[in-house]
Amino acid sequence: MLSGNRTHVRVLHIGKFYPPHKGGMESHLQQLCRSLRQYVDVTAMVSSEGSSTSREIDEGVQVLRVGTQAVIWSSPICPGMLAAIRSVPGDIVHFHHPNPAAALAYFCSRHRGKLIVSYHSDIVRQALLDSISIPLVHRLLGRAHAVVSMSPNYIETSPILRCYRERCHVIPHGIEPADFSQADHASVSEIRQRYGSRIVLAIGRLVYYKGFEFLIRAMANVEGHLLIVGTGPLRAPLEHTVQTLGIADRITFLGEVQDVVPLYHAADLFVLPSIARSEAFGIAQLEAMACGKPVINTQLDSGVPYVSLNGITGITVPPSDSQALACAINTLLDNEALRLRFGEAARRRVSEEFTVQIMTQRMLSLYQEVLCEGKADTKIGSAVTSA
Repeated sequence: MLSGNRTHVRVLHIGKFYPPHKGGMESHLQQLCRSLRQYVDVTAMVSSEGSSTSREIDEGVQVLRVGTQAVIWSSPICPGMLAAIRSVPGDIVHFHHPNPAAALAYFCSRHRGKLIVSYHSDIVRQALLDSISIPLVHRLLGRAHAVVSMSPNYIETSPILRCYRERCHVIPHGIEPADFSQADHASVSEIRQRYGSRIVLAIGRLVYYKGFEFLIRAMANVEGHLLIVGTGPLRAPLEHTVQTLGIADRITFLGEVQDVVPLYHAADLFVLPSIARSEAFGIAQLEAMACGKPVINTQLDSGVPYVSLNGITGITVPPSDSQALACAINTLLDNEALRLRFGEAARRRVSEEFTVQIMTQRMLSLYQEVLCEGKADTKIGSAVTSA
């Protein structure tokens, strides 16, 4: 167990954005910082969604949002980032990649804290940015005392991470299972009354790599109702596909939903139909699994199939394959016993491998290891125990 004893170890996290900005990388950063601040002093430095710089406290975490002057290839440009990094002391700088402009600012700052890099994803489908940033990424990882990957799969399939295997540590994302274990019974009943008894749920931004087009086409061969939660630039084209296929009675776009827990509990299964390794982990899988739901995911060369295991917590199908998706969905919708077996195994896998407590414990152990290199053994408080 983590004891809650704090030390004066200072950790500066440098990320791209921070909630309420939506995104898996952002929610992970917030969850990690909130948990770590029980044991170390934590500052999160990110880009602001506006041009001005602001400071705030988020559940004990100091959050510095540096003014953004432009966004190029999804990368925020913050001229004040260099000075901001210099202004925050830290024993450890924990950098969240990808964030090329912030990496450049970090190097120019000459910050003396020991460097740890959480490698969330390769840069995918942005060839020019990738070619420009690759030397910078190699310099960043070459300087790092440790590199964190969310899955062993990503280390083996990333052409960059493979070069730094010896300093890579696998620390998966974690969630708080208790946040998903219960749902309002009336809300769940109302969802099932509205959409029927065979509900398929998918959650994510409506962008190319999420693969929603293939899931929609699969529904042409499924007797059930698909609920899609999320917004994005592809909503209109996806809605057009629904109309063209004549299956508007089987698919509902819910847009942004404040509380998704009742939807998880009302659904019979969850689908993550992603088609590219831009989907590096798929944290929504964990949320569905914590609710005891089987997951259908895709055999990407990323951490996605590492989270939900084929034949154990759900079914894994080839990416971009509507027929295989339809077959997997029908298999689960038609077999309640299989759904229950996969769902219980999913809930168990989350509690054993993917909780916030386990993630935090592993991260604190890594911090201790990095800080103790070449020194006598010391502990960060008494927070670190064996994982």
